[in-house]
Amino acid sequence: MSEPAPDAHPVNRTGGGWGAVAGFFLYRLTVAALLILLFIAGTAPTFLGQQDPTLYTLASSGYLGLVLASGILLYLRRPASPDTQVAMMILADIAAFTLILHASGGVQSGLGTLLALSIAAGGLLIPGPRALLFAALATLAVLAQQLVTGITLGPAQTSYPQAGLLGASFFAIALLAHVLTLRLSRSERLVSQQEVDLANLEQLNEYVIQHMETGIVVTDRKRHIRLLNESAWYLLGMPDAGTRAPLEQASRELARQLKQWNVNPKGELNPFTPTPGGRELQASFSRLGHAEHDGAVIFIEDTATITQRAQQIKLASLGRLTASIAHEIRNPLGAISHAQQLLRESPVLGPGEQRLMQIIGRNSERVNAIIEDVLQLSRRSMAHPETIALAAWVADLMPDFVTSTGIDRGQASLRITPEQARARVDPGQLRQIVINLLENAVRHFDRDPGELRIRVNGGFTPGSGNPFLDIIDNGPGIDPETARQMFEPFFTTRNEGTGLGLYIARELSEFNRINLEYIAVPTGGSCFRISFPNPGGNRSVPPPQIPSPSGRRLHGWRR
Repeated sequence: MSEPAPDAHPVNRTGGGWGAVAGFFLYRLTVAALLILLFIAGTAPTFLGQQDPTLYTLASSGYLGLVLASGILLYLRRPASPDTQVAMMILADIAAFTLILHASGGVQSGLGTLLALSIAAGGLLIPGPRALLFAALATLAVLAQQLVTGITLGPAQTSYPQAGLLGASFFAIALLAHVLTLRLSRSERLVSQQEVDLANLEQLNEYVIQHMETGIVVTDRKRHIRLLNESAWYLLGMPDAGTRAPLEQASRELARQLKQWNVNPKGELNPFTPTPGGRELQASFSRLGHAEHDGAVIFIEDTATITQRAQQIKLASLGRLTASIAHEIRNPLGAISHAQQLLRESPVLGPGEQRLMQIIGRNSERVNAIIEDVLQLSRRSMAHPETIALAAWVADLMPDFVTSTGIDRGQASLRITPEQARARVDPGQLRQIVINLLENAVRHFDRDPGELRIRVNGGFTPGSGNPFLDIIDNGPGIDPETARQMFEPFFTTRNEGTGLGLYIARELSEFNRINLEYIAVPTGGSCFRISFPNPGGNRSVPPPQIPSPSGRRLHGWRR
């Protein structure tokens, strides 16, 4: 992060630029007007013009004309440099005040103070050696005035020591102004750097907030939206609500929960669904101020994300359990299977013993399948989501499914509308889910296998706009009691099943933030719906441009 670049003209940095030059002009205009008006009106101090009234009148009138001319140049910004304009003003002051000083009796009149003020202004508005140059010119002008007085009026009318002290004061004032200017410059650079740091920090905070997975909504005391990050906008179903809009416009249920929380901050808040068919969300609240009706920060999380965190903890425990299972069960199970195979080859076994060998073999295979399923679940790697086109992805999957199950190609159909519908998911884990559901439909079909019909439909849900896949079959369907338990581990309605197929599908779904649910088909059969979170490619409406709390939207790092 670099420091702000220094301005081309130091006066712009320390003195406020053209505004400071304008202030100096107004001061000079006031002095010039007072010098001429007080003298003409006869109310001026007696020393003004006491030595040469005519010269005083001409000098003060000329000075007023020069000041007005400098005002015109200032208005036109000619010259374009503030430094040059200030230098011209100070040179005019030195010339005019020296003549006025001479006409009023020299340094004894005290009008040298006017020169000191102009030099001080020059030191503040034009830092550097030029302030000392003005002090030198003013000192030479005062000494020249004393020399002229000595020549015209005699040495008795001169006061060289007082003139020398006045010149020394000019240099002291110039040096002091220079030191003050350096300090002001350093202070301003520090303030400018702090402004840049604050602006960058504000932008960084905004970037972090906008890209957080947790939805964040900031409301004021009137429950109007002050900030709505992108995650909150998508979680709430992409509402048409921007800054200053009432919270009810984004989500009535969220506004109701905020009102309920204001009344009872310790009360329990239930999850809610902002749009029909949308994801279930959990909101939590934090007050911005101390008063009851101050603004609030609302944190919105997808309950699937919360479940996913618990899932990761559960998987860690399951991994340790399956390692124990593999060691403690698989080795003796292998010995049992091997012994069964050897016994089956014995020529002295009768039909009864052969039947018992078949039972041992079949159940050994079932136990081994259960262990394989559990190990598969525990060995599952982290999800690596990609954005995939659903129609093309399922079209590539279907031939492998048809070949592995032996069904006819015409028994499985695919229809995804629109064809460009996309989802963000781990393709490998989604394949396990879909294959599991498709094979489940084949296994549980209770009529002639040739009558089986499987449809894979997809698209966007009307309410939330999220992509989905439906796997529909014309099988016997699932009764309500079974439907409540079918995703539980080891639950099965078939003796040869392991009871882990649908459980693994649900676990993989939650791991990918997918919602897997069973939908009863009124005409018979089953429907499993896979609802995906909305990826960036399916956005039909851009997120609202919510400004930062300062009222401006920042783009890129400020330098």
